[in-house]
Amino acid sequence: MKRREFLTTAIGGATVAVCPGAEARPNHEPAPEAVGMLFDSTLCIGCKACVAKCKEVNDMPPVIDAEQQSWDSARDLSGDTLNVIKVYTDGSGETKDAEVDGFCFEKRSCMHCVDPGCVSVCPTTAMRHDPITGIVTHHSDVCIGCRNCMMGCPYNVPQFEYDELYGQIQKCQMCNQAGVERINNGQMTGCAEACPTGATLFGSRTLLLEEAKQRLTLKPGEIYNYPRGDIASPDSYHEKQVANYKQHVWGEKEAGGTNVLHISAVSFDKLGMPPLEERSASSIAEGVQHTLYNYLALPAIVLAGLTYVVKRNTDSDSDGDES
Repeated sequence: MKRREFLTTAIGGATVAVCPGAEARPNHEPAPEAVGMLFDSTLCIGCKACVAKCKEVNDMPPVIDAEQQSWDSARDLSGDTLNVIKVYTDGSGETKDAEVDGFCFEKRSCMHCVDPGCVSVCPTTAMRHDPITGIVTHHSDVCIGCRNCMMGCPYNVPQFEYDELYGQIQKCQMCNQAGVERINNGQMTGCAEACPTGATLFGSRTLLLEEAKQRLTLKPGEIYNYPRGDIASPDSYHEKQVANYKQHVWGEKEAGGTNVLHISAVSFDKLGMPPLEERSASSIAEGVQHTLYNYLALPAIVLAGLTYVVKRNTDSDSDGDES
């Protein structure tokens, strides 16, 4: 085979072999035994008991600003705050859970995505998705501090400790990381345990989704006994009038779904939730990444072919000189 023929054959064959096109894989499905939480903003009273309990469980200091020096005043997630309560207000802000001239509270913590972007972009498996519980955890022992996870999360959850000499990524691990293994020990998350109204409810994702959908069918103004603690075995119940829920369970389908679900009487776009399609970014990006990785093999294949041709011709020339 002449060199020109070899190069044409090698490049054509390599192109067919390694360039099938970038095709997105399907979204990952929720783990059958996944655990999670349901946050009902109509039940939240802004007491921040969940914030305080989270700090206690994870041994983190309060965040004190110059204006409020008497208690934790964290306004967003940070290396010292894994769970925060935010406030939505509109107009006069007079009516609880009213989108116009009203207010409500919204919780921010890790959503524990079914198909997590932070896991997909992590180059060292420092971010991991438990195939049984569905919990997304960070492992600092293998983290290289690249902060790809911060860019890969649509909820802006992973936070880097910029004020520490050897800063690490911090995020809610659903109380199931090394040293804080509440879930493995049959306990619920600290925030669900501390919530006085059941605004944060712990349990299996399946049961929580059923409860969320049930609440959306309730008639506004009627009385409902909201369970507290663990959905499977509630500690107690909180009796309250039903608000006018938006007919949307956030996390059922967004970006492949999440194990932390939210319901509210105020639209989620007004509460700062990102606009997400049902297709997860991970399922799309991984298809492109794998295709690009395959393309990187093409020059190597061609180089190997050239090396073979050069070596064969060199050997042939040597044999000719000897004769």
